[in-house]
Amino acid sequence: MSLQSVLVPLFKLYLCGIKVLLYQIFNRSFTLPVLPKQNGRVAIVTGGTRGIGFETARHLASLGMHVIIAEFVFVDMTSLKSVRHFVRLFRDRGLPLHVLVNNAGTMMVPDRQTEDGFEYHLGLNYLSHFLLTNLLLDLLKRSGKPGCCSRIINMSSATHYAGVIDMEDLNRRIQYSSHGAYSQSKLGLVLFTYYLQEQLTASSCSVTVNAVDPGMVDTALYDNLWTLVQLLKKPVAKILFRTPAEGASTAVYAAAASEMEGVGSCYLYNGQKTQSAGVSYDSELQAKLWKKSCQLVGLQEA
Repeated sequence: MSLQSVLVPLFKLYLCGIKVLLYQIFNRSFTLPVLPKQNGRVAIVTGGTRGIGFETARHLASLGMHVIIAEFVFVDMTSLKSVRHFVRLFRDRGLPLHVLVNNAGTMMVPDRQTEDGFEYHLGLNYLSHFLLTNLLLDLLKRSGKPGCCSRIINMSSATHYAGVIDMEDLNRRIQYSSHGAYSQSKLGLVLFTYYLQEQLTASSCSVTVNAVDPGMVDTALYDNLWTLVQLLKKPVAKILFRTPAEGASTAVYAAAASEMEGVGSCYLYNGQKTQSAGVSYDSELQAKLWKKSCQLVGLQEA
């Protein structure tokens, strides 16, 4: 492994972080508008037992939505077998599905693999949610209707701007960098968002898909940082990072706001539609990643 292969992704990721912090210094956190009641609607939130996921689930439930936190109905998002089992359990309940918030994730994990042999960030942040979404897609389609679409929200990050999709080495076997792997997984979610929305629109389905950037939020996601960086982060986080509730606000907005009805293919940051990385709009790359992802998780390409 060359030094450059480690330092370049690290530099690009921390540069993204600095830009986000500068934005957060000079801009207030997004304040949610009054949201309509969500009585009768059903949501699944992954990673909903703490942090942003918990706050997202709590707020949606306060609007009257029936929220299933994926960890309470057990699912291990590092295991594709567990994801499939969770979907079977959910289907057995006979419930509709109106909102899917793909929030669970990890960051800066040392070189390790999931149960299925995938690089950890790729498997947990991206592939598990790719599979979960596709296995639930027919339910989302049936539950949505014109004027009352089902909604899929993919939790990405500003780090996707530093991401590079290496189609020949998605698992980072050749040169591992936790920074590069994390950024790649978050870029994958944005590419997935745009490609899926295109397919849904082409088939006139009442389902929208959007990617959300929560900003820099003070959660346990940073627990894998180097010890020195964690020590430096603590005083900064108390002043400049968003709270989990503030970080969840844009995801809640995407899931429930009247203004987002029928609106898809957006990258939302601080409650605003924002341009994502230029490469995320590459339709050829979107299609290639979709095809490769289907192969990796064992799905037939639609």
